Amino acid sequence: MTVWDDLVGQDRIADTLTAAARDADARVTAESSGTAPPEATKMTHAWLFTGPPGSGRSTAARAFAAALQCTSPDRAMGGTPGCGFCDGCHTSLIGTHADVEVVRTDLLSIGVKDTRELVRRAQLSPAVGRWQVIVLEDADRLTEGAGNVLLKAVEEPAPRTVWLLCAPSLEDVLPTIRSRCRHLTLRTPPVDAVADVLMRRDGIEPEAAAAAARATQGHIGRARRLATDERARARRATVLKVPLRVEDIGGCLRAAQELIDAAGEDSKEVAEGIDVKETEDMKAALGAAPGGRMPRGTAGVMKELADRQKRRSTRTQRDSLDLALTDLTGFYRDVLAIQFGSRTGIANEDVRDALDRIARASTPEATLRRIEAIVACRQALDRNVAPLLAVEAMTVSLRSG
Repeated sequence: MTVWDDLVGQDRIADTLTAAARDADARVTAESSGTAPPEATKMTHAWLFTGPPGSGRSTAARAFAAALQCTSPDRAMGGTPGCGFCDGCHTSLIGTHADVEVVRTDLLSIGVKDTRELVRRAQLSPAVGRWQVIVLEDADRLTEGAGNVLLKAVEEPAPRTVWLLCAPSLEDVLPTIRSRCRHLTLRTPPVDAVADVLMRRDGIEPEAAAAAARATQGHIGRARRLATDERARARRATVLKVPLRVEDIGGCLRAAQELIDAAGEDSKEVAEGIDVKETEDMKAALGAAPGGRMPRGTAGVMKELADRQKRRSTRTQRDSLDLALTDLTGFYRDVLAIQFGSRTGIANEDVRDALDRIARASTPEATLRRIEAIVACRQALDRNVAPLLAVEAMTVSLRSG
């Protein structure tokens, strides 16, 4: 099993990264032996992985990081870096390699302070590995100030440092940063390929794997969750009932409130699993006795932790709402396909009766307006409009069509 096996439906990307890893290996090997690297060996020190959600951007970046750290003896005999079994590959993939830093955020943005720490680390030489690799999974969440801090490090990296940035699209990254990166654009994996990996790697039954892959239209992470989590299936079923519940204003408002409540429950579950432990660990680190008062001078630290937890809760709620809006968009996309008599595969076959009912009761023009209402709701949430107001406006628009 190589490091590329989890990169589903991205053969062209895997080939490109394999060739780059081979060049990088030749360069390090030559430098270690005191000889000049081959003339054709040119290592790109900054990469930008883009693609739609679920395409595997971070998976590709982590696989490339592992291939750069590969220490398999087969390389000396012409083997390709990225065996998946050596210590370099294994520790990189599970997140314990000393020279591979994977950065993901559970907040709404990445600020200047955190970015400066990354830049400082990027200047260090590898401690045990062949490269110092920084994987920034949420490059689209960099604030403008943080992006400017990162720019210099990407523009003039240390000799053995590689930056791997991930974002949904090129437009989500500052022009000055993306102009200094090599771009790789991933595509949405084919539904059949996602179903195959669910069966092969996760042991999902063929019928359930195919249904999950079809319902999520190739989003690997969502497909796995849908196939393995009963709560995810229940939440999706509730969302797909919304188009049938917006027949009057009261139904619109109730449906909107239920979507907000479901997102709040998701946020609460995350808080219960993380926030309490974080708070207790922080109190212990600050020297507070169990059940006792906090030492003097620690109020600022505890307030900073509380603020961080609040921002994380906000992002969790936003992410949950975004998932519901994605499911709604998929529902109306199926309605549109039925109205036009398209042969495109229907994603939500399990609610075919509801799709047919909505398709007969409306026109393609009305369906497009409903999809536009969902897009407008997303944009409103991005502008920090109160979630309940944004969702209520959307459900009312779904009713009017």
